[in-house]
Amino acid sequence: MDADHDGSSGRGDSGSVHEDVRPQAVSHEPAGPDAPAPEAEAPAPPAPTVPDTPGVGVGIAGLSFSYQVVAALALSLIGLLACAQVAMVFLHVAPSNTLTKQHGKTVDDWIYPEFEQNWKLFAPNPLQQNIAVHVRAEVAGADGRRTTDWISLTDADADGIRGNLFPSHVHQNELRRGWDFYVNSHDDRNKPNGLRGDLSERYIRRIAMLRLDGVDLGGTVERIQMRSASSLITPPSWSTEKADTRPTYRELPWWPVNPDDLPAPRDAARAEKGDK
Repeated sequence: MDADHDGSSGRGDSGSVHEDVRPQAVSHEPAGPDAPAPEAEAPAPPAPTVPDTPGVGVGIAGLSFSYQVVAALALSLIGLLACAQVAMVFLHVAPSNTLTKQHGKTVDDWIYPEFEQNWKLFAPNPLQQNIAVHVRAEVAGADGRRTTDWISLTDADADGIRGNLFPSHVHQNELRRGWDFYVNSHDDRNKPNGLRGDLSERYIRRIAMLRLDGVDLGGTVERIQMRSASSLITPPSWSTEKADTRPTYRELPWWPVNPDDLPAPRDAARAEKGDK
């Protein structure tokens, strides 16, 4: 019996023809201090890498070198065309300047008819001339009537602006806006072209009388006459443009001075009203 028992034990002896293929039960008992530690799990193998080959990247970088060169040239051409379009449109809508005078035909050939623009970048165009407003008066004095020389009202305003950190609105705009008001409401023969013609005439006349109020003319002002002296601004040294800088004049008719045009009675009336 002992022999049979030993032969069927299935311990894997060389003389045994039977092996115990049944799975062995896993023991959940804690290992002793002398028991060997279980083997650590082997780390997962890294994912296989894809070699750098054309067509794997994103965007232009994924193209082959020859296609990258073609794409770069195409983008550069589009960028140059966009810059040229912006520059041509800017020169087309900008006020007349040296570039547009020299290359205006090229700009027009580019713009018309596909890209025509019917608006201006600056409205109105910047002034390219100096406009001075003058006045002279017919004065009745002790020695009779006489006509004064032309007095530049614009120069008086310029003296009040130069060197002044905070120039007044009167010195900067009153005379200029008043003269523009008159010119825009009258034709070249000084005839009113609308309902505001008489108003603009009285306005500019009163401005002149306010300026003459502090000037000793040697008598009483009975009539005044105004004019403008317009002269083109000298072109810069790098420009080939030729300009005649001699002034041209526009004279207005003589206007009789009415009591309402005089500032003194008005100031006196205001003082009397304040006293009351």
